Amino acid sequence: MRRKPPAPGGGPRRSGRLVRYSNDVVVERQGRPSGAIPTSPPGGARSLGRAAAWLSKQLELALVDVELSLPQYRLLGMLAEGSSMPSALAERLAVRRPTITAVVDGLVARGLVQRSPGGDDRRSVTHTLTTKGKHLLARADSAVDARLVAIAGSLDDPVSTHQALDSLELWRRAMRAYHLAKARS
Repeated sequence: MRRKPPAPGGGPRRSGRLVRYSNDVVVERQGRPSGAIPTSPPGGARSLGRAAAWLSKQLELALVDVELSLPQYRLLGMLAEGSSMPSALAERLAVRRPTITAVVDGLVARGLVQRSPGGDDRRSVTHTLTTKGKHLLARADSAVDARLVAIAGSLDDPVSTHQALDSLELWRRAMRAYHLAKARS
């Protein structure tokens, strides 16, 4: 049997309904037209939500060493993209404003976030990540990344490991696109 050369860039080779990976794993593609939006989890998965919940718990465990809760980590990550008012943070994180205030209070007390007057309206405030907050966020990112890489590395082959990690990156892009679309509507 003659082997085809690997696909350009080292990715999987696709022919018809089959995807052949470099380690000779062959997977049948879903039979839906390209561009169609799936209405159920692929591959007979029971619940994508459960997988997301399990990953969430793994993030919490990784954050223990840097002494951050998952809500604090999420908030620091948002502030790393730029300063923000509490109402905008609450909307983006899908929580109520009092929840943001409580989380921010703890981060301000630790010197990770700075609270500043938000312009002409003395009632409004803006939150900004401090240098100390940026350093702790970098440590937290490293801890979370290491945990996720270790979990994905438990898969049987390197291709699956890369697929799992690439899928997380795709979810990050999907969440950004979702929030942008919501902001426009």
